Amino acid sequence: MARKKKEDAPAPGSPAWMATFSDLMNLLLCFFVLLFSMSSVDAKKFDEVAASFSQTFSVFTAGALSIGDGLLISNGVSQLNELDEYINSTGKAQEETEEQDPLADSTLEGALETVEGEMLAESEELAERVGEAISEAGMDELIEMEYTSQYVQLTLNGALLFQSGSAELNPEAEEVLTQVGIILERYSESIIEIEGHTDSVPINSAMYPSNNELSDARALAVFYFIIENTNLDPAMIKHSGRGEYCPIADNSTAEGRALNRRVEIKIYNTLSTF
Repeated sequence: MARKKKEDAPAPGSPAWMATFSDLMNLLLCFFVLLFSMSSVDAKKFDEVAASFSQTFSVFTAGALSIGDGLLISNGVSQLNELDEYINSTGKAQEETEEQDPLADSTLEGALETVEGEMLAESEELAERVGEAISEAGMDELIEMEYTSQYVQLTLNGALLFQSGSAELNPEAEEVLTQVGIILERYSESIIEIEGHTDSVPINSAMYPSNNELSDARALAVFYFIIENTNLDPAMIKHSGRGEYCPIADNSTAEGRALNRRVEIKIYNTLSTF
């Protein structure tokens, strides 16, 4: 009877398949390392993600777990007294300092002063030219002139322009307004504003229920005369009635009331904001 052949004993060490598997894992690892080395990391997006996690999960710089020294946030209200100090340390104090920076305030103030000076210089130059034109027309006693950083103002007495309680121009006023129109055509490069003013004596007529309506009608009468007798663009001329609310003299005297009844024409300079 034949004897069964004895099988060879397994070789010592790891099974053969494990060596193949290990080689495969090494190759895969090298493959992914190669892919990672060829890729690029967006540093900005990485910082945004890190900041998001930091805010969401209260992850502090350098691994800190508490606002102050010693106690953890999990201890609750015990650290609320230190919250403001922590916020200041993270930039709040710096932001407040920047908002109150005296250097920035002084720079802004200096820029505003420079602009104001340039506006005033332009108004002064315009006033000189307008004043010369008024003198050449012989109307120094009929028109008062003054200027600010925004405009040159011509003031015409109401008694010269209108009868009491009326908004119809006097015949002698038309000659004066004709000369004013020539000046406006020659020197106005920006907005012109016509304002009507009255004294404080009440008026209550069928046509003008109050001084507001009367002053507005007088400003409108001057507006119509100017656009009909000049080539000025009506879109560049504003008119308004100011009533009795902007007096320049005492309304308790006849002389003061006469001064308050007036029409003002403002010639704005090119740097003004209207």
